[in-house]
Amino acid sequence: MYANYKDDVQFFIVYIKEAHPAEDWPERVNPGLKYIKDPTNTFERFQVANTCVANLKISIPTLIDDMENSTATAYKAHPDRLYLVGRDGKIAFRGGPGPFEFKPDVLEEAIKADLENRGG
Repeated sequence: MYANYKDDVQFFIVYIKEAHPAEDWPERVNPGLKYIKDPTNTFERFQVANTCVANLKISIPTLIDDMENSTATAYKAHPDRLYLVGRDGKIAFRGGPGPFEFKPDVLEEAIKADLENRGG
């Protein structure tokens, strides 16, 4: 989706607080996963986000929420959520909370509709 629309729509990933930090999810819950400690400062959050972007080979520009989790709180983004913000700054699409309501195909339909409405 990013590759198809990046010339018409600005895409961002916002790295928010850890959904399943090591402090809350002992290894015995799922021994196959490596749990990450919840960052305690902006630099640690930057390091974790940077590692995530590199390991997953993410090409979408990635931003980092502040340590007060202002973005996550304002957008009710925990654990994950998709949004489309219109040119007017208003929410044009708000997906449901992940993981079960994380539906990129529905976001793509909203992007198509938004582009059609503005003649793009």
